[in-house]
Amino acid sequence: MMAFTLAHLSDPHLSPLPAARFRDLAGKRALGYLNWTRNRHKYHRRDVLDALLADLRAQRPDHIAVTGDLVNIALDAEFAPAQAWLRSVGAPDEVTVIPGNHDAYVRATRHRFVGTFAEYLRGDAAGKPVMFPFVRRRGPIALIGVSSAVPTPPLMATGRLGRAQLDALDRILAQLSGEQAFRVLLVHHPLKSESRVKRLTDSKALRALLRRHGVELILHGHDHIHSTMWFEGPGGKIPAIGVPSASALAHRHYPAAAYNLFSIAREGGAWRCEQTVRGVGDGLRVKELRRVQLI
Repeated sequence: MMAFTLAHLSDPHLSPLPAARFRDLAGKRALGYLNWTRNRHKYHRRDVLDALLADLRAQRPDHIAVTGDLVNIALDAEFAPAQAWLRSVGAPDEVTVIPGNHDAYVRATRHRFVGTFAEYLRGDAAGKPVMFPFVRRRGPIALIGVSSAVPTPPLMATGRLGRAQLDALDRILAQLSGEQAFRVLLVHHPLKSESRVKRLTDSKALRALLRRHGVELILHGHDHIHSTMWFEGPGGKIPAIGVPSASALAHRHYPAAAYNLFSIAREGGAWRCEQTVRGVGDGLRVKELRRVQLI
């Protein structure tokens, strides 16, 4: 079998932030807007994102996964530019997206993400409405998208799947466990976090499902760092891979923008998966940082 290449990027935090009306900046948005104008705009830059995406296209992956935080404070005016950017990444059959916490920043616009990007997160079942979890099959892989994006109080960035999503995921994973597919779980929040304010609050329940049914790979964003964690599955350890923000300059402990490529193939009755990390360096040149045989 020829290898299938899956690209993964996350947290583009698209700039520039549109002008906001005073009435749009009540509550949590006021703090987010202040943080962006004073600090975050210095590090999340469109030229960085453009350089990264140009390099990604040159690698010609078979599919691209984007694990959330396309926008910043979920202003109504942010979604149309984000939609245009996602279309520049690829067509809906070439790109799969899930929401992050910034995409559901406040209750007033928490549903805008699904409405705006519906064709990029619609499962393969014809005629069904967009819902989480969804399954998209591309070549040998089954992409399983969940949403951990929920509005939270100021200074909180936690995520939650909720019982209905977990129950549906239980059924989906049970069905997929009997099929020969390389299962990739897409979730914005990492399954384990040391931060009380950034954690996935029902990660324990999600990890229990994975111990019972398993997947081959977990992809997430949210932390804006390179990370590899391993979780128990029914047939061994499951790699969970995080990636820096796709638009970031290196600052403090956060690395510069990067993305991952996963080369996936079935050999001798078993799956093989190699990870290639490519990241932005000096002069916005993108280079290979490392290769790792995950499976």
